[in-house]
Amino acid sequence: MKIKYIASTIFLVLISLKSSAQTASQKKADKDYDQYAYIDAISIYEKVAEKGYKDEKLFQRLGNAYYFNGELTKAVKWYDVLFEINKEQEPEYYYRYAQTLKATGDYAKADKTLEVFNKKIATDKRAILFENNKNYLEQIKANSGRFEIVNISINSTQSDYGSAYYDQKLVFASARDTGGVAKKTFKWTNKSFTNLYSAELKEDGTLGKPKRFEKKINSKFNESTPVFAKDGKTMYFTRNNFLDGKRGRDDQKGTLLKLYKAEFVNGKWANVTELPFNSNQYSTAHPALSIDGKKLYFASDMPGTLGQSDLFSVTINNDGTFGKPENLGSSINTEGRETFPFISADNEIYFASDGRPGLGGLDVYVSRINSDGNFTEVENVGAPINGKQDDFAFIINCENRRGFFSSNREGGNGNDDIYEFIETRKLLCDQKLKGIVVDQETNTILDNAKVILLDEQFKTIDEVVTGRDGSYTFKVKCNTIYHVRGAKQDYETKEIPVTIKGQTGETSLTIPLEKRIKSVGIGTDLAKTLNIPIIYFDLDKSFIRKDAAFELEKILAVMKQYPKMKIDVRSHTDSRQTAAYNIALSNRRAKSTIEWLVKNGVTPNRLTGRGYGESQLVNNCSDRVTCTEAEHQLNRRSEFIIVSME
Repeated sequence: MKIKYIASTIFLVLISLKSSAQTASQKKADKDYDQYAYIDAISIYEKVAEKGYKDEKLFQRLGNAYYFNGELTKAVKWYDVLFEINKEQEPEYYYRYAQTLKATGDYAKADKTLEVFNKKIATDKRAILFENNKNYLEQIKANSGRFEIVNISINSTQSDYGSAYYDQKLVFASARDTGGVAKKTFKWTNKSFTNLYSAELKEDGTLGKPKRFEKKINSKFNESTPVFAKDGKTMYFTRNNFLDGKRGRDDQKGTLLKLYKAEFVNGKWANVTELPFNSNQYSTAHPALSIDGKKLYFASDMPGTLGQSDLFSVTINNDGTFGKPENLGSSINTEGRETFPFISADNEIYFASDGRPGLGGLDVYVSRINSDGNFTEVENVGAPINGKQDDFAFIINCENRRGFFSSNREGGNGNDDIYEFIETRKLLCDQKLKGIVVDQETNTILDNAKVILLDEQFKTIDEVVTGRDGSYTFKVKCNTIYHVRGAKQDYETKEIPVTIKGQTGETSLTIPLEKRIKSVGIGTDLAKTLNIPIIYFDLDKSFIRKDAAFELEKILAVMKQYPKMKIDVRSHTDSRQTAAYNIALSNRRAKSTIEWLVKNGVTPNRLTGRGYGESQLVNNCSDRVTCTEAEHQLNRRSEFIIVSME
C-alpha cells in the first residue's frame, strides 16, 4: 500500500496544505457511509488514503465499507492497516478482521484474532461458540465433500442470487442489464437494481433462458428472494420500501427492505401488499415457508434482534392475517448476521450466518426443527458449498437431493452467482429407536406395556404404550446414550442403556420383561427363579460372604412365605484340586448354607443338602483344561431345589 512508503515529513506537509480539501471529501464519504452508500464512500476513502493520510476512523470505515459489501479480501487490506495503527479496537473490529482473514485463507491468524475477541467480550455468543469449538475446522472438514457443484448457464456478469422453486421454474434475483436506455443503479452497491427473473427447469436437468418475471412484481427498486405457497397462488418476496409508486424512508432518509405478498389472479400476479409487521425503521427480508405453509420465516433487524440481523417466524392465520413475529432465539441467532432462511421438506432450516465458526464470510448452516418447535444443534454444511467468501441462499429438493445456492466466490461470472449442486450424502443424522417388548421366559410379545425413553441423566423424554404387536418407536438423536425403561403389570420393570449410532438409520432394542409372579413347584431351583447370582464362595472357602448372605435372604423370604416348603441345598465346586478334596469342600459349603438358614429361622427338618464337588460342571473347565477365573467361578455355586410343598 502506498501509505506505507510515504515519509513522515512529507506526510505532515501534505496535511498542512490539503487538510481542508481532505476534510470536505471525507465529510462527503462519511455521509455516504452513514446512508449505506458503500461504493461511493469507498472511492472517496481510498483516494484520501492513497494520499498518505493515516486516520484510524478512516481505515475503520474503509474496511467496514468493503466488509459490509461482502468484499472481504479487499476489506482485510484496510483492517491490516487499522490494526497496525492501533491494536486496541472495539471488539467488533476483531471479529470482522478475523472474518476477512479467513477469506484470504489465513485461518491461524484469524483464530488468534478471535481469541482476542473472546477475551474482550466473552459473553458474546460468537465468542462462546468459538471457545467451545476450537476444532471447528476439523468439524467442518468432517461435514465436507458431500456435494457436487456446478456453475449454471443463467448467471450474468452482474449479481444473480436468491433462487426459489415455482411451477417447474427457478425464480431468482438478478442485476443484469434490463435493456433500458437509462440504467438505474442501487446506491448501496453502485450496481444495477435487482429484478426477479425465471428460468425453466427442464426434464434433463438443464435450465432454460432467463426471462423477466411478472411485470407487476418488478419495480424500479430491488426485488429479490421470493417464496411460493404450495398451491402456487400466493407469493412472498423482498423489495425496497416501495408500493403504489410511493417510496418510504426511515428517519435517516434511507429506503430499507420490506416483505410483500402477491396473489395469482387470472394468470397474473396482482394485489401486491406489504406485510403488517413491516416498518420504515427496520428491514424485513428473505421469506421462507414452513412445510404446512402456516408459518413464515424471515430475516430482520427489528427491535428484539440479538445481532446485526436475526431469523424470525410469524404465524399465518387461517383468515390470512398474521400473528406476532417471534425471534428464533439464541439456538439459531448470534450477535452476527443470520439471514436467507429456507425450510426443506425434511423440516430442516438452512440459513446463512457469519456469527458462527466457519470458513469465511457467510457460511450455510442447517438445523432440524423438532416437533416442539425447538432446533437441533446447528451444523456447518461444509465445503464445497461453503468457502472463503459469502455463501448463502441455499435451497434443496429433498426428493432428488438437488438444489441451488448463491456465492460471490472466485471464478464466477458476476458479483454473485447461482450454483447448482447434488447432495451425495446427508449431513443431519436421522435415527429411530425401535423394538418390541417380550416375555423373558417364553419370548411371547407383550402388549399394553409402557416403554419410557430417558436421557443420560435419566430424565424422561418420551413414553409410549405397546399395541398388539408389542412394538415401540422413538425418534432419537445420533451419537447419543439413552436409557429405555419397560414396565407392565405383573412384570418386573427393566431399564436398558442403549447407544444410538452416528449415521442415519434405525437402532433396534428388544426389551425382555421378567414375570414378577412366578410359578414354583417340586423340582424348581429357587436360585434361578429368584435370579440369584451363582457365585457364593471364594476359592477354597466355605464361609458365607456378605453378598451371598444378601442373596440367601431371598431364599429365606420364600421359605417363610411357604412354611411347609422343603428344599435340598446342592453345593458345587470348580475342578481345581482333587475330586476328593472338592467333595469335602462342597459338603462344607452345603453345611454352611443350611446352618445360615437354620440360624435365621428355618427349622432343620425342612432342609437337606450335600456337596457334589466337581461332578456337575456347567462348562468344560475340567481337569487339565485351561480356563479363566471367571469360567471357574461359574462352577462354584449352590442350588436350592424344591423337594416338597406340603
